[in-house]
Amino acid sequence: MSGVPGLRGPRLADTEVERYSRQLLLPEVGEAGQLRLRQARVTVVGCGGLGVPAALYLGAAGVGRLRLVDPDRVELDNLQRQLAYRTSDLGRSKVEVLAERLSELNPEVTPEPCPEALGGPGLAPLLEGSELVLECSDDPQLKFAVNDHCVPRGVPLVVGGAAALSGQLVVVPAGGACYRCLFLRPPAGGRNACREQGVLGPLVGAIGALQALEAIKLICGIGTETQGRLLDFEAGDSRWREVRFPLDPQCPAHAILG
Repeated sequence: MSGVPGLRGPRLADTEVERYSRQLLLPEVGEAGQLRLRQARVTVVGCGGLGVPAALYLGAAGVGRLRLVDPDRVELDNLQRQLAYRTSDLGRSKVEVLAERLSELNPEVTPEPCPEALGGPGLAPLLEGSELVLECSDDPQLKFAVNDHCVPRGVPLVVGGAAALSGQLVVVPAGGACYRCLFLRPPAGGRNACREQGVLGPLVGAIGALQALEAIKLICGIGTETQGRLLDFEAGDSRWREVRFPLDPQCPAHAILG
């Protein structure tokens, strides 16, 4: 077994030391950070273009328990951008397939596939017990519902989105400015922007990977998370744009805290 001098309690197994050697070299992670990743309970809402790379990177990094929430089955038009799925998986539950891929990638992690329908009163039980949530769906209504669950409970949230040639990332730390502080309500009739506008596979891959990066930073306490900032990537000219926004004391999600 490996250990850091003076650090008591759990230790990394030799296989973990080898598997995670590149990130263990980072002083911002080290063994203490890796143990935090091992103990973390993270939920990924939506296992499509954003959720697939996010879940795979989190699993590869050693996040101990990953709850995967998505009621959909693999369809042919998913394969252009959702790289965990194969032609042979058509018709299968996305979360079941993704859980299998995660177990193959890293047997040290425990994936929990949840194929239940998203939204409504059934959403809260799917998020209970999470220390961190990644919102990776393409449903604006669902993004607000997840935000409104996490904010009053002090659960950090990483929201991603992508459609056409534009991708966005918002980090909502515990007690910080939230998704509803930025956008008061979902756009009227806004739903499934990818189906309506199209999207490039590498774009959703990049945003999903960034969601995983921000999640790892939150778990390990690395750097400054992107709180109070909307990061917008325009793939057409490969430019990032940053929009800062404050916590709105009149925000309905924060008002629940009172």
